[in-house]
Amino acid sequence: MNKVILMGRLTRDPEVRYTQSRNGDQLAVARFSLAVDRRFARNSQDNSDTSADFFNCTAFGRQGEFVEKYLKQGTKVVVCGRIENDNYTNKNGEKVYSVRVIAEEIEFAESKAASQQSQGGYQPSSAPAPQSASPDDFMSVPEGIENDLPFK
Repeated sequence: MNKVILMGRLTRDPEVRYTQSRNGDQLAVARFSLAVDRRFARNSQDNSDTSADFFNCTAFGRQGEFVEKYLKQGTKVVVCGRIENDNYTNKNGEKVYSVRVIAEEIEFAESKAASQQSQGGYQPSSAPAPQSASPDDFMSVPEGIENDLPFK
């Protein structure tokens, strides 16, 4: 079984090109790089360090068109797919070994508003302020609501 699920942010805008498919239609090929946070302990006292792994991804067809239309640098997505070898011989005759994630499913991992906040700075929400708590730290229940509760 070859299955990978990654959640991360695009490191740059995707590169999309179109090629001819076997039946003569245009086929979108989107290439992008995903930065996936990795948490590890640098020493026994500090567990908050973060670094990232970077994965090259390719999406074909409708997934490639989705990438072209909706994704850009900084977008947080979940990618499900498979890993393929992407080995080649360079100009110097040396064998270069690498892997590529072939994206079969792509979904947004955060709302558009959250995405804009993470890229464009903090924007306060217009949500109503929470009700004040009573002295015993519980919210007060409005009068007459007891009859509407599913439990007693």
